[in-house]
Amino acid sequence: MTVYLSLRGIAKSFGGVRALDGVSLDIDEGEFVCFLGPSGCGKTTLLRIVAGLETADAAGILLRGRDLGEVPARARNFGIVFQSYSLFPNMTVARNIAYGLECRRWKAQDVGARVDAMLALVNLRDHAAKYPHQLSGGQQQRVALARALAPQPAMLLLDEPLSALDAKVREELRGEIKELQSRLRITTIMVTHDQHEAMEVADRIVVMNGGRIEQVGRAVDLYERPANRFVAEFIGRMNVLRDLHGHRLAGVRPEHVELVDDGGGARDGLRGQVDRCVFLGGTTRLTLRVDGQRVMLDLRGRRDDLVPGMEVAIRIPAGALVRLDDAVA
Repeated sequence: MTVYLSLRGIAKSFGGVRALDGVSLDIDEGEFVCFLGPSGCGKTTLLRIVAGLETADAAGILLRGRDLGEVPARARNFGIVFQSYSLFPNMTVARNIAYGLECRRWKAQDVGARVDAMLALVNLRDHAAKYPHQLSGGQQQRVALARALAPQPAMLLLDEPLSALDAKVREELRGEIKELQSRLRITTIMVTHDQHEAMEVADRIVVMNGGRIEQVGRAVDLYERPANRFVAEFIGRMNVLRDLHGHRLAGVRPEHVELVDDGGGARDGLRGQVDRCVFLGGTTRLTLRVDGQRVMLDLRGRRDDLVPGMEVAIRIPAGALVRLDDAVA
């Protein structure tokens, strides 16, 4: 079976600085993949090379087995949505969506039908005659998404499309993007630095750092079985502790640390001092100092009885530990 998109040995340097260092990855048809990592990790550069907007120093890019190396961006038939909406300010919503179809010389009657279908898809039929400045940020990004999908692209590429929006709108829109992608079954790559965003929408997450891929997998795999310390600390919250249960270096998620009543000394418990206690709505995050190490734990509900300076006992089950002995310390 031919892989839908295959990346082989993608390398890129800028002024002697290595942005991508031999990145290889296979993506299946209809899959939603997120490139996730900190600023400067190479994720946007990789997306731009896939799109044909950036030239790699070394690359093998195959779409359904076809080499895209000499294919210009305009001929790759990829829909692209950027962080900035990039809408034409002097065109209505409908005209913005129609523009790309007209450039591809669609028939006028087909353009009208397609624009109407795209407006319905993103719930903007009532806004067809408006101009971009009359829309909210979330609505403008929906127009950009509709415009990218209108020509029936082979792939959808999203470059941090939600980072300019406020938290509530961002949460709503990422749910809509995932629903649209699932409905259309269009192969999608999204660049993001937001781990929650990636975990919510992606079928697989590609964690990048320093121009390389650290790990590829489902959100649950990355969270429960991180390949190394970088992934362990980048995906969710992770306590990284030394010399615990026989491990030189081990990780444990805050929700797995147990607060116990040691009755004067629990057999397998540890004692620590409360450093911070923060109420987060459904949970309370407790930060302790235990044998010179910082330990976070998440407790259900509100805990006003825990105050800085208080001594408490905790238990860290051996089965909850993620071994990081072989990871970068």
